[in-house]
Amino acid sequence: MEVKDIFSYDWSYLLPEFIILGFATLLSLIDLFMGKRANRAILGWLALAGVVVAGGFVVSNMQALDEPFSYMADMLRVDDFGNAFKLLFLGGVAFTLLLSLSYMKTGEVQHSGEYYYLLLTGLLGAMVMASSADLLTLFIGLELLSLSSYVLVGLRKKRLQSNEAAFKYVVSGSIATAFTLFGMSYVYGLTGTTNLYQITQRLNEAYVAGFGFLVLLAFACLVVGLSFKISTVPNHMWAPDVYQGAPTPVTAFLTTVSKAAGFALVFRLLLIAFIGLYNPEKAPEGGRVFMEDLSFYLSIIAALSMIIGNTMALRQTNVKRMMAYSGVAQAGYLLVPFVTLTSLFFEQALFYLFAYLLMAFGAFAVIMVVTREQQTEDLKAFAGLYHRSPFAAIAMSIFLLSLAGIPVTAGFFGKFYIFWSAIWHENYWLSAVMIATSVVSYYYYFGIIRQMYMRPGREETRVVFPAGVATVVTITAVLTVLFGIMPGTAIDFIHANFNSGFDFGNMLVPSK
Repeated sequence: MEVKDIFSYDWSYLLPEFIILGFATLLSLIDLFMGKRANRAILGWLALAGVVVAGGFVVSNMQALDEPFSYMADMLRVDDFGNAFKLLFLGGVAFTLLLSLSYMKTGEVQHSGEYYYLLLTGLLGAMVMASSADLLTLFIGLELLSLSSYVLVGLRKKRLQSNEAAFKYVVSGSIATAFTLFGMSYVYGLTGTTNLYQITQRLNEAYVAGFGFLVLLAFACLVVGLSFKISTVPNHMWAPDVYQGAPTPVTAFLTTVSKAAGFALVFRLLLIAFIGLYNPEKAPEGGRVFMEDLSFYLSIIAALSMIIGNTMALRQTNVKRMMAYSGVAQAGYLLVPFVTLTSLFFEQALFYLFAYLLMAFGAFAVIMVVTREQQTEDLKAFAGLYHRSPFAAIAMSIFLLSLAGIPVTAGFFGKFYIFWSAIWHENYWLSAVMIATSVVSYYYYFGIIRQMYMRPGREETRVVFPAGVATVVTITAVLTVLFGIMPGTAIDFIHANFNSGFDFGNMLVPSK
């Protein structure tokens, strides 16, 4: 492979990352020289401006990029796959900042300057993960996102619950990182390279040469480690405590941006590295190891996540803990396209991630305002909400119906596309689990709706939505309904502007 001089690259394709890095550095310097009592809301607006500018350059890259562009011996690769996820990350952080500008006025987070630039460093880590084509840059991006998230969770220093959440998050994350590194070390030892696209070929050579057990051990370790980032079984127990203890905008950030980054990592690391495994002993009838063997273990994780997530959510009275277990179940649904691997799996996964970003951010925006007004995170905080704020109740109903997969919402079509891929793949038992667990989820989602419309509230005071929160709720509610009515518009846009960045050839199941 030809190695270029660092000054010979066209660095314009990495301008989104450079902009986020520059704004994070700028915010830290401004915060350093501002007085202790100065209003740091300006830092939030600057961070939002940086996110918008970076988003503009990502869109510019989409239009200018005809084929993947790599940097530094293919350690970073700018392609359609990365651009799609970067837009998700930037949109999620923009919503987080809009919520945070209102949340910071409560005074619960004393170090608000740190809060804003830690969000940007976490975003930068996620963007690096999306563009990584090498184990080293993947791990650097993962750690940058993780370390930023650990601190963000514990920024409410005077709350024992927040301190406990941060400690559990660090411990669980460290164990998951150890598993991930252990799996990566085996992959490197078996292939002699850290480049993912070279690993694809060399890992199969190691498998055929008699190192099949070590290849499968590496896969198992990576699955256990990455299950932490996407909060699926068996590494999901951190989620309820962390979601409950973290500031609500941070909870929304972890639910959407961090989870989407985890799925980008699942694709880049698991799918690309292991999709080429072929067992010649099973030829000509089969032999595709990932499709015939490894995907079964992912389907078990998906099924257990759906079952455990929805079942445990039934028992919750704290709304943020309930949403945490709901997030575990949603991660299970999102794993199904990676199991079935039809030719449209990327569009299916990206559409549902986009729909989930909308409904999760909208729901947490309403939760933040309602729980602050009622001074409790219990489900009873929503009692009589329709009489106090019809806008909040109707918007929350839209988000809950979308999470449950009820027509006509974006969440319904997201689940429908995934369900259809499982049926077409003839994975009937996984389809049955999807249907059964979705029905179970109706109970706790409709439990909140019942509180809002059919229960009297403690107070009839009107719920006041700050401008930033109202903007997030309005945008997410409108788009949730819009893409529930016209889902084909989003699917066609994804299909026309993005692809996975990797040619799987005839290894994928064709879609009708």
